[in-house]
Amino acid sequence: MRFRLLAALLLIIASGARVISAQETTPNHWWNERVFYEIFVRSFFDSDGDGVGDLQGILAKLDYLNDGDADTSSDLGVTGVWLMPVTVSPSYHGYNVTDYLQIDPDYGTMEDMRALIAAAHERGIAVIIDLVINHTSNQHPWFLASATGDPDYADWYIWADEDPGYRGPDGQTVWHPFGDRFYYGVFGSNMPDLNLSNPDVTAAIYEISRFWLEDVGVDGFRMDAIKHLIEDGQTQVSTPATHAWLSAYDDFIDSINSEALTIGEVWSSTFDADNYVIDSEVDLTFDFDVANALLQSAQSQRSAGAASITGRDFGLYPANQYGSFLSNHDQNRILSQLRGNTDAAKTAASMLLLGPGVPFLYYGEEIGMEGEKPDEHIRTPMQWDDTPTTGGFTTDRAPWIRIGGGSGEGITVAAQTDAQDSLLTHYRQLIALRNTHPALQHGSYTAMDCSARSVYAFLREADEERLLVLINLSDDPAEAFECGARASGLSGDFTASTLFGDATAAGNLTGFEDDGGFSGYMPVGSLSPFSTTVIQLMPQ
Repeated sequence: MRFRLLAALLLIIASGARVISAQETTPNHWWNERVFYEIFVRSFFDSDGDGVGDLQGILAKLDYLNDGDADTSSDLGVTGVWLMPVTVSPSYHGYNVTDYLQIDPDYGTMEDMRALIAAAHERGIAVIIDLVINHTSNQHPWFLASATGDPDYADWYIWADEDPGYRGPDGQTVWHPFGDRFYYGVFGSNMPDLNLSNPDVTAAIYEISRFWLEDVGVDGFRMDAIKHLIEDGQTQVSTPATHAWLSAYDDFIDSINSEALTIGEVWSSTFDADNYVIDSEVDLTFDFDVANALLQSAQSQRSAGAASITGRDFGLYPANQYGSFLSNHDQNRILSQLRGNTDAAKTAASMLLLGPGVPFLYYGEEIGMEGEKPDEHIRTPMQWDDTPTTGGFTTDRAPWIRIGGGSGEGITVAAQTDAQDSLLTHYRQLIALRNTHPALQHGSYTAMDCSARSVYAFLREADEERLLVLINLSDDPAEAFECGARASGLSGDFTASTLFGDATAAGNLTGFEDDGGFSGYMPVGSLSPFSTTVIQLMPQ
């Protein structure tokens, strides 16, 4: 680890605080061509009027996500969905499972699930589901049997006759009393950790995974809390045993379906999270460092953080093999963090959807839904229209939790769908752009230095396509600025033309050094406040 930190630091220094990707090739997996949309089923759309979202509700709204027609622009255009837990659970969020093989009755039936997957696939939408294998509910039959001393399940969880006394990685209580014994649960007493060192537990997880891949037909798994899988005494995160277990699990998944996607939640620095990908334990991990950097740049209206962290992390993973995002179900919503600044939210969306990695959107992000913890308040119902109380989410009764609202009017799909300057329209345009340009899907990434600190500029290159992205993060116009790069994949002479945005490309790009470096390039005459421009570079 110390060597990798030093190597990354030297790379930053060598490139002048702008890390240029050292990767010459960009592997193109199917997920690199996708934009994923995270859905909390309980809050997306209620099809039967009971106040709770369900699978049939998602099915009813598939045309909003992607209508299957590339020639239309009225859909969001996402090509993948991640469903938060859909299996039986006593909690509203579903992360403490009591039955891995059945759909929670609040959400429908397994027939509904299969119908949703089939309809999604018809529209070109891949479906992955949350797989929660670090822990179960304390009401799961496995735990109840283990707690009562059933010899078949005695070692399925982690027990101690006396309280070991140490606390968890975040200072929390992890040893919980049950009778005269204690069990380990890193996320609380209602979520006891499975003992994945037990081959019988591993075998059960394998069969659960096989069921969802083969019998139900999902396209992969978002794997929750994977750095916590196996503890070694007081070493409770990212242990060698955890890495070994995931490596074997990856081999098993590949034996079932070599194209299945696994993306792991490793809520840590990239210097920890990337190991899980580099060592072929999961296909992707979410990059929390990049998410934080994009948000901070949108807030500060300065490009340095987004450019340096994105460049650094792009060089640490196999090319584009990480999940990029702005927020998720565990974080305050983006518009709340940006204090209701929709223009800043547009620049954040541009950084995400035009940048490297595999992008994941959190439902409602595209219309600027707001919400701050506790968790229920960042998982409120989707705001489809301005119907009082229900927001178009349900019909016959109040939603399971009140509509979140926001600091401004028009935070609904209905209000934004035909508005050309809306956040929703901006998301639709960006996703359409990404869906049609290989350089944005799986291209290399080169951050550029610009004399205007508010301008985030970078090159994406793939399949003979070269795109220059310019995002003005400021509420002031950026004028008469120059850009350059220490190194790039460019050589020869290029004609520049505007592909997206209202800025006019200034002209040719020529005069490269041997390593593709260039300086003094004025890509446009000016950039409007909070604007996004994409310039296509064509060889002369």
